[in-house]
Amino acid sequence: QLQLVESGGGLVQPGGSLRLSCAGSGFTLDYYAIGWFRQAPGKEREGVSCISSSDGSTYYADSVKGRFTISRDYAKNTVYLQMNSLKPEDTAVYYCAADLLSYYCSGQDGTYDYWGQGTQVTVSS
Repeated sequence: QLQLVESGGGLVQPGGSLRLSCAGSGFTLDYYAIGWFRQAPGKEREGVSCISSSDGSTYYADSVKGRFTISRDYAKNTVYLQMNSLKPEDTAVYYCAADLLSYYCSGQDGTYDYWGQGTQVTVSS
C-alpha cells in the first residue's frame, strides 16, 4: 500500500522555523516528483514547492521563495520542507503529494496521484 505521511507541523511564532517531513511507505520517493501544498481556511489549496525526480529541479511559489527549501533524504525515503522566517499568512494545513508519471514536478495539484493526510502549521504570537 502506497502511503505518504507528513509530520513536523506545529505552533511557531512569526520569524520562527519548522521542518516538515514527508515519509514514503510502500514506494521509493526518489523515483517520483514530490510536491508540497497548503490550504488555509476558506482558501483554495495552493502549490508551495516541489522537487523533480529527473534532475532534482525545484519549484517555489513566489510567496515562499527565499524562505522555504525542499530537499530529499534518499536513505530515509523522505522529502523535507524547511520553512524559515515564517509569517502568519503561512498558517495552513500542509500536504505532500507524489506524481507517479511526470519527470518534472509541477505546482499544480491536478497531476499528483497520492496525498498525505496533512499537518497543521500555525504561525502566531
